[in-house]
Amino acid sequence: MSLLTLTVVLALVATVITLAWGLGSMAVGGSYDEKHSEQLMFTRIGIQIFAFVMLLAAVYLSVS
Repeated sequence: MSLLTLTVVLALVATVITLAWGLGSMAVGGSYDEKHSEQLMFTRIGIQIFAFVMLLAAVYLSVS
């Protein structure tokens, strides 16, 4: 397994964990959700962008 593949897999796992954390926070509600929901959303979006860019790099390098 190459370093790029490992990075893509870890980024995808981090995205799923952050998504589950945000959904759990939203399901429970309360002050924690009010305080952290926006931060969790932006973190998830950032990780998704990173995973997408790494996935594009992996596809590009495998085709070349």
